Amino acid sequence: MKLIFLCQKNACASQMAEAFAQARPHDGVEITSAGLELGTLHPTAIKVMAEVGIDLSRAEPRKLEDMAERDFDVVITLCRDIADQVPVLPGFPLNVHWNLNSPSEVTGSEEIVLSAFRQARDEIKRLVDDFFDKGYRTALQFARDCEGMLLDNISDGILAHDMSRRIFHFNKAAEVITGYSRDEIIGRDCHDIFPGRFCGGKCLFCEDPVPTGPGTVKREIDINTKNGERRTVDTALRMMTDVDGRDRGVLLSLHDVTRERALARRVGEINQFSGIIGHDEKMLEIYDLIRDLADTDVPVLIQGESGTGKELVAAAIHNEGHRGNRLFVPINCGALPESLLESELFGHVKGAFTGAVRDKKGRFELADGGTIFLDEIGDISPTMQVKLMRVLQEGTFERVGGETTVTVDVRVISATNKDLQEEIADGRFRDDLYYRLSVVPLWLPPLRDRRTDVPMIAEHILKLALKARSRGEIRISEDAMDMLLSYAWPGNVRELQNWLQFALVKCKSDTILPEHFPPPRAGAPGLGNGKRKRKLNLGSVREAIRATDGNKLEAAKRLGVSRATLYRFLEDVDL
Repeated sequence: MKLIFLCQKNACASQMAEAFAQARPHDGVEITSAGLELGTLHPTAIKVMAEVGIDLSRAEPRKLEDMAERDFDVVITLCRDIADQVPVLPGFPLNVHWNLNSPSEVTGSEEIVLSAFRQARDEIKRLVDDFFDKGYRTALQFARDCEGMLLDNISDGILAHDMSRRIFHFNKAAEVITGYSRDEIIGRDCHDIFPGRFCGGKCLFCEDPVPTGPGTVKREIDINTKNGERRTVDTALRMMTDVDGRDRGVLLSLHDVTRERALARRVGEINQFSGIIGHDEKMLEIYDLIRDLADTDVPVLIQGESGTGKELVAAAIHNEGHRGNRLFVPINCGALPESLLESELFGHVKGAFTGAVRDKKGRFELADGGTIFLDEIGDISPTMQVKLMRVLQEGTFERVGGETTVTVDVRVISATNKDLQEEIADGRFRDDLYYRLSVVPLWLPPLRDRRTDVPMIAEHILKLALKARSRGEIRISEDAMDMLLSYAWPGNVRELQNWLQFALVKCKSDTILPEHFPPPRAGAPGLGNGKRKRKLNLGSVREAIRATDGNKLEAAKRLGVSRATLYRFLEDVDL
C-alpha cells in the first residue's frame, strides 16, 4: 500500500502524521506526506514532536504537484476544508478525511499555541494508531485489492484522465490492447502518449470550452499500438462526475474488434465506412487503403469518373487521420478561371486587383494544420501548376499582390476524372507535379463495376431524401430495382441520386415503380427492356443463403439483385 498524509502546506499536521506512522511497524506500507501548497515547517510542531522523542527538525516540506511519485492507494487528508481541493490523483486512490483543526491557525499566547499543538499531536497519534491497529488499513487494502481485481479482470480496456488530461487509471486490458504498460501511462497527458487519434481525432478537451454533461460518445477508431500494430477499437467515452455533480474527468472504455472487423471484411459484411456506402470487394479494399493512408501525411491522388464520390473518399482520409480535428478545405479547381483560382488558393492583399478591398486568406492558409482537397486538378493551367509545385515542395507561397512569405502545414489530397498520364503525354500536365501529387494513387471504381452496391446505395439515398422531405416510408419495387441494377450508370452515384429524386417527384404512392424513373440518357448502355441480365452463379448464391441463415431477402441484397431475380434463379437450379 502507498499511503500519503495530505494537508494544506505540509507544515505541521501531515508531517506529524507521517512521523508517527514511520515510527511504528508498517510492513508493506510506503508512507509519505505533502501539502497542496508549500509551507515552512512550523517550529512549534518540531518542539511538541521532540517532547515524544521524534525529531522533525530535518523534515523537508513537499508540494504534491512537485512529487515525481503521485500514484497512491490511500490519501488521508487532515485539515478541514481541504478534501474538496484534492485533485484527481493517478490510480484514483481511496480517500480518508480526518477533518482536524489546524493548530497553526491558533493565535494567542505561547502557552495557548503550544497547548493547541500538543492536542493536535495527541489526536493525530491516536488516529494513526487506530488506522493501523483497528483494522482500517486492512479494510482499505481489501477494498483496494477488490477494486483492482474487478477492473483488471474486465475484458475491456479502461482509461481515465482528469480535467487536465492526466491519466490516472489504466487497467490490464488497456495494457494488452495498446501495448503500453501502466507505469508508462499513469500521470501523463494522454496527448503525449497517444497523439492525435486515440479519441477518434476529435478530442473533447481540445474544444473551447470543454463540453460537459451526461451522455456517452461512441466511436469505432483505428489505433496504433506501442509497437506500431494497427488495431480497430470500439470506444465509449463519457464525462465523470463526483458525488457533488462536479466534472472530474473522462472515462474511456476500449473494446478490441480487430479480428471481428477483419473477418467481416473477408465475408463482405462491412456495408459502409466513414460515410461511404458499399460492400463490394473493390470498396472493401478501398476502405483498407483509407485506413492505411489516414496515418500518414503523404499526398494522395484520387482518380475516377465523375460522380464516383472522390470528395467523399478524400474527406474520409482526412477524418480518419490525425488531422481529423482540423479543417478539411475543398476547392474545385476546374470551376474557376486562373486569376480567381490563384486568389482562392493563396489569398490576396488589399489592392492587389480591382475588387480586392481587404486582405483575404486563401484555402491553403485556411487548411493550415488540416487538409486541402484539390478537385479536378487536371484542369489547372501550366502557370498554376508551377505555383502549386512550390507549395508542395516547400510549404510556402505569397498572397497575390503580397511580398510576405506564408508557411503552412497542409496535407494535399487531389482528384481528377482525367487520365493524367495522357495529359502528360500531350504536354498539358507537368510530370513532376503529377509525381508530387500522386505519391499514393487511389482509383475509384465506377458504379457499373460494383453493381452489387446499387440496392444499398439506392436505399441509403432514398432514406435521406425522404427525411429531408419529411415524407413517410416509400419502397422501391422489385421491378424498379431490377431496372436500377440493369442500367450502366454513366453518371455513377450522382446520376442514381438524380433518378431517385426524380422518382420521388413522380411517385404519389408508397412504392416507386419503373415508370417513375426518368428516361435514360440517349445511347446509355445496359437498360434494354428493363430486365437485368442474370449474372448469378450457384456458388455465390449458396454462400449468400448460408451467410444469411436462409433469409432469401437478405441473400438477394447481399448478391445485389432483387428478391424476384433470386427466386427466378432458384427455380432454374437444384439448390
